[in-house]
Amino acid sequence: MTSPSSGSPLRVIVAKPGLDGHDRGAKVVARALRDAGVEVIYTGLHQTPEQIVEAAIQEDADAVGLSVLSGAHMTLFKRVIELLGERDASDIVVFGGGIIPEADIPLLQELGVSRIFTPGATTAEITGWVHDNLGRD
Repeated sequence: MTSPSSGSPLRVIVAKPGLDGHDRGAKVVARALRDAGVEVIYTGLHQTPEQIVEAAIQEDADAVGLSVLSGAHMTLFKRVIELLGERDASDIVVFGGGIIPEADIPLLQELGVSRIFTPGATTAEITGWVHDNLGRD
């Protein structure tokens, strides 16, 4: 799976923003993306939106995948998108998943989140979406 702009492998930041300390799902998604040929940079737990955006820019990422289980999804996704815009990096796709109420998904999409995966999404569904929406084979 290659990056649309460079012909190099897709690069995705997988991040756990905020105070949530549960990262098993993020690690499973990161591993699935790696197995699908994506270069993955996992930032670890307790990252601020500023740290996530800095990593995305430093790593020349094609996308940022946020895993949010803490209930702070509206604030965290919004801030990451705002910061990407401030840094002229709005071309970096933002997607994510976690415990996010169905009613909030359209609001997140209005903010600029490309896709939300809720509990029960399969790794095949996630890697397929990344391939279909970011990759150019």
